[in-house]
Amino acid sequence: MIERIILELGPWGWWALGLLLLAAEVVAPGMFLVWIGIAAILTGAVSLLLWEASFWVWQVQLVCFALLSVLAVFAGRRLMARTAETSDEPLLNQRGARLIGRTAVLEKPIAEGRGRIRLDDTTWTVSGPDLPAGTRVKVTGSSGGQLTVESA
Repeated sequence: MIERIILELGPWGWWALGLLLLAAEVVAPGMFLVWIGIAAILTGAVSLLLWEASFWVWQVQLVCFALLSVLAVFAGRRLMARTAETSDEPLLNQRGARLIGRTAVLEKPIAEGRGRIRLDDTTWTVSGPDLPAGTRVKVTGSSGGQLTVESA
């Protein structure tokens, strides 16, 4: 059945599959289907050249498509890694990390290693050496929703 479909569609079947995969990439973006779609289009281009060759049976075409898919995915990953732009705000979604280096006044004393500070409009749980309320502290680290402080 597969052989009949491939023979009836000819090389254009690979192009149709490639365009279908590229359209699927538009609907469900992820930068993965685009490389497999390119491999299908390349397989169609090779099929245009080799369609009359006796060795170009559907099994060879599938192997060619599989190899081109693997090569296209690896080439695409390398290309995308090389062209990745660095952000001008690398800590944008890391709120705690953005606070490192800032100073604040302890709202609640640090007792047994835990206390609270207010920075901007948020109160933060802090850990550090035992200090009385009202002490000025400097944020030195962040882990989850807890900041590490030391006396400023």
